[in-house]
Amino acid sequence: MMKTTNSAPPALAASTNDIRTIKPPLVIRNDWVWLAVVLALLALAAGLVLAWRHWRQKKAAAEPDLGVPPHERARQRLEEALRSIHDARLFCFLVSDITRVYLEERFNFHAPERTTEEFLIELKGSTLLMPDQKDSLGDFLNQCDLVKFARYEPTQSELMAIYEAAVRLVDETEPPPPQPETPAPAPAADSAV
Repeated sequence: MMKTTNSAPPALAASTNDIRTIKPPLVIRNDWVWLAVVLALLALAAGLVLAWRHWRQKKAAAEPDLGVPPHERARQRLEEALRSIHDARLFCFLVSDITRVYLEERFNFHAPERTTEEFLIELKGSTLLMPDQKDSLGDFLNQCDLVKFARYEPTQSELMAIYEAAVRLVDETEPPPPQPETPAPAPAADSAV
């Protein structure tokens, strides 16, 4: 049997048996990372500030002016909505919203958060309005929905009819003026002396 011997020179044999361990990954520093982090934090802060301002303005707009009764405030807002009658869709959004907010303020009836269908179903079961007022309101809201969501293009006279229906509803549901208190009769004084 033949014996094999390692005939490689000793320097070569030492280098082949010397296996080094794996080096850890080399970290490449990016000096721009800090800028990206700072910009992201600034954008987040700006977004939070804008959201807070929007929420505060929305809350302030939602709070009714306690000095002006709801029917007067609704009439003022309806007159302001007339300025946008040239844009049928915007006009119908405004008039519908004004009417719904008025009903909520006047009767504590949560109209703005509901769809027209939900609102009309709940309204039918209530005694807040007369039956003809309920029918008129249903027609009015359905006409507004056609313009708002079905892209119906009404004529100027149809838009005025929508406006007049909203004003009529406010007029018909306005609370009666407070009756002046009649003074109690003064007690009769005895004139016996």
